[in-house]
Amino acid sequence: MKLISWNVNGLRACVNKGFMDSFKKLDADIFCLQEIKLQEGQIELELEGYHDFWNYAEKKGYSGTAVFTREKPLSEAYGIGIEEHDNEGRVITLEFDKFYLVNVYTPNSKRALERLEYRMKWEDDFRNYLLKLNEHKPVVMCGDLNVAHKEIDLKNPKTNKKNAGFTNEERSKMTELIEAGFIDTFRYFYPDKEEAYSWWSNFAKSRERNVGWRIDYFITSKEFEDKLLDAFIYPEYYGSDHCPVGLLIK
Repeated sequence: MKLISWNVNGLRACVNKGFMDSFKKLDADIFCLQEIKLQEGQIELELEGYHDFWNYAEKKGYSGTAVFTREKPLSEAYGIGIEEHDNEGRVITLEFDKFYLVNVYTPNSKRALERLEYRMKWEDDFRNYLLKLNEHKPVVMCGDLNVAHKEIDLKNPKTNKKNAGFTNEERSKMTELIEAGFIDTFRYFYPDKEEAYSWWSNFAKSRERNVGWRIDYFITSKEFEDKLLDAFIYPEYYGSDHCPVGLLIK
């Protein structure tokens, strides 16, 4: 089974940049999107053979997630059941026979770290949500987590230590998640691979120079380890400031 995750940075804009061609080429069984930036009825996609699930932010043109899946899930849920977190369309959970799929768009701490305190609360609540799911079935979680975990995960770690996405606080929360019984699947397969990034700033030709960050992930429960076959990053796919990432499972 092939799973893809992609922060499209505005689905309507991405569609105008060839999203449907990419969607067909990637040919995923489950395709997860973050930062769709639209409301219900603002887009029509030809997704023959897929069931589609959408979680829109209350604020227009902001955040939001979607999942397209060939297999119909047993159940669906939106948000994590905490009101202060659930108005931005950030989480979709689909239950399948062998696992829960969780698609997430983690809040950005923003410039000057104005949202870092909120982000810390989000991290704890979201981790607890995953752990509760994991009591019933293994979890496959994917999305834009807005953090580069280790120095290897971004081009310029020394100059970004106090910037959103690479603060000690954000990185320590990612460590807490992993130590709570989860696997960063890309590093599981490629622990030492350098210059493997999924997001590039729009400034100074960052993408052409591959001055990037790896902030898009597939994270699974440790109990799911024997089902993991490979993990991927697809920098050749354009249409967003992020590229798709993938996971192959049994």
